This record gives sequence, structure tokens and C-alpha cells, in this order.
Amino acid sequence: MVTLKQIAEQLNISITTVSKALKDYPDVSKKTRKLVRETASMLHYKPNSFAVNLRTKESKTIGLIIPEIVHHFFSSVIKGIISQAEKKGYLVITLQSNESYELEKQQIELLLNKRVDGILISLANGTADYKHLMEIIENETPLVMFDKIAKVVKCSKVIIDDRKAAYKATQHLIDIGCKRIAHFRGPLLPQNSIDRFLGYKQALLDNQIPYDSSLVYLLNDMSFEEGKFYANQLLQDHKDVDGIFINTDLVAIGAITEFNKQGIKVPEQINIVGFSNWFMASVISPSLTTINQPGFEMGKKAFKLLYNEIKDKKEKKSIVYREEILETALVIRDSTKN
Repeated sequence: MVTLKQIAEQLNISITTVSKALKDYPDVSKKTRKLVRETASMLHYKPNSFAVNLRTKESKTIGLIIPEIVHHFFSSVIKGIISQAEKKGYLVITLQSNESYELEKQQIELLLNKRVDGILISLANGTADYKHLMEIIENETPLVMFDKIAKVVKCSKVIIDDRKAAYKATQHLIDIGCKRIAHFRGPLLPQNSIDRFLGYKQALLDNQIPYDSSLVYLLNDMSFEEGKFYANQLLQDHKDVDGIFINTDLVAIGAITEFNKQGIKVPEQINIVGFSNWFMASVISPSLTTINQPGFEMGKKAFKLLYNEIKDKKEKKSIVYREEILETALVIRDSTKN
């Protein structure tokens, strides 16, 4: 690494003069400033970011913790975050919790030890205790939660209205004539899983369709394989079901695959609505009707909120927590009757 000292020795001037010239101080002549910049460029000089960070008390780094990286929705969120972070000169340390509460705790400790300027997080399914999140706040490190959140933790959040979106999905099944509607729901803990279940249930009640708890299947890892397994289980348990609202597209695609294998026609015999609008939703046969969840926009909004809090902290302004609720849309494809 080329140092200021080497540039100074090359030009036979002081290190202080070199430093001032690179920062464009007016008490250094234009000729000297030009010469220093040309020499620095020739020697491929790069400022020592560690030293700059010590001086400015900023790391220009943020931490991002997500449950899964190889997932259409979260990969879209990451792209949204990075698209904004790069514009502001921030490096994003991306960590995957694998839906593990213990790993999530360790990752937060790691990021705090790295002195990141802020943290973005979507909680693991296994997170039921929020002490590790309170440590972030007590450390006065800006925190923004997105997608899977904890309502009791006071910080900024970027979410969708999961209950409203699930209601919309279930209402679509009712509108096309479904009478016996099952729900493949996510684990009990994440707030978005709870809200999607409540939206499903409310749509039934509002349309005078009795709620039947035996039509609700609790999934653990929300995988393709679970979609296949519970589709088969549904056929054994309830042959009269004519519609399913499924918590996420990956599970829905697994279910369609199993129905295709068993000769169950979708949507003629059973209608399916997913959630997320994953790329594969448009290429599976039949293509999947789903709720479009704006991941890229969520990532952009989450970073902007975090950046504003980092800036307010630096300027010693009081931080105002904000909640952004993004709109969703029903995307109608071939897995439901037109």
C-alpha cells in the first residue's frame, strides 16, 4: 500500500502538505495540489479507509441479517439494499441466519463488535426472545427491521400488510366459487405467518364460510418438499377441498407438482393461490396465481430509513422511528379459474 510518506519523499515535501493537498486545502498552492494528485494517481495511492473511519467515527459499513440468501424474495431485498448503499458509499455485510435464533444472536454480536453504522434485519422463524435486538438499541446503533418483524421492538420497520394481502388472496378463491378452502400456513412464531393466517380466517368469516381448523396445515420449513407432502396429506384428509391459500410460492409450487403427479387437475379440481411472486411462479405449469410482494422496493426503503437514522445520529438529532407499509397486488395466473 502506497502511503502519504512515500508521496512526500517522492516530491520532497512534508507529509502534512501531501495530506492537505489531497484534501484540497486552500493554503496549499494550486500547482502543488495538482502535482500531489498526479503523483498519487501515478503511484495508485488509495486512502487508508481504516484511518478515515477512525477520524470520522464511521465504518461506512452496515450489517444485513436475513433468514435465507438463496430465496427469490430475499435476493430481491438484497439487490434493493445494495442499489442504495452503493450510492452512499456503504459496504453491506450480509449474513444468513438459517432461521436460527441462536445464530441470529451471534451475528448481531459480531456486527456490533465490527462497529457497523447500522443493522438491517428480517427475523428468523425461531426468534421469540428479543433481548439481542434490545442490545442493538441500547448500543445506540440504528436498527431497521423488515418483512419478519417484532412488533414490540421500538425501531423503524418496512413491511407489507400481510393480513390484508392474505385476505385478498382468500377472497379471490371465494370470488371464483371455492367453498372449502384450505390454508398451508407458516410456523407459529413469525408475525407475517400469523397475519396471513388471520387474513385467511377473516375472509372466510366475512363471506359466511365456517372456519374449519382441520383445513389449516402448519408447516415448519416452508420448503418445496413440504408443499408436496402436505398436498398429498390434504388429498387423504379432505377430498372436497376446492381451493388452497398457501403461505409462500415455493410451497405452492411443491403442491402443484404433487397434484400434477397424482393427476389432480389445477384449477379444474383445486384452485391454488401462493404468496411472493417468485420467478418460478410464472413458469410452473399451470402458472401460479400469487400475491406480489415488492422485495426490491422493500430493500430500498429499508436502507433509506437506516441511512437517515445514521445521518441523524451523526448530526446529534433525535431519531424518529418510522413504519413503511408497502402495497401488494394479486397476480392472477392459471392456477385459479378465470
